[in-house]
Amino acid sequence: MKRAFLLAVLALAPLPLRAGDDSSTKQVRFGIKVAQDGMWREALFRFERAVVLDPDNASAQNNLAVALEQMGEFDRAREHYERALDLKPEDLYIQQNYDLFREADDKRNRKKRRAGND
Repeated sequence: MKRAFLLAVLALAPLPLRAGDDSSTKQVRFGIKVAQDGMWREALFRFERAVVLDPDNASAQNNLAVALEQMGEFDRAREHYERALDLKPEDLYIQQNYDLFREADDKRNRKKRRAGND
C-alpha cells in the first residue's frame, strides 16, 4: 500500500526551476525527494510549509494530500486533494491521485462498516 502512495508522489510532473523561483516550489521539490527516500514526516513538513508559503500552489496541495494519506490522515488528505483540483482541474496527475485516493477511501469505509456490523 505504501508503494502506491509513493508512486502517486512520483507521478507528478517535474517542477521546472527558474531564476527567482519561489520558496514554495523549492519546498515541494525537496518534499518529493525525501518522500522518495521514505521520509514521510519530513515530506509532510515540507509540503505543509509549501502550502503556507503559497496556498494556491496546486502541486503543493496535491503532494500534501498524498503525504497526509500516507500518514493516515484521510479527512485532511481529501480537503487538500479537492483544493488542488479546484486550483488546477485540468491536471491529470492530480485527478489520478484523487481518483486513487477516493477508491482506497471508499474501500476503507466499506471495510469499517462491515466490521461495525459484526
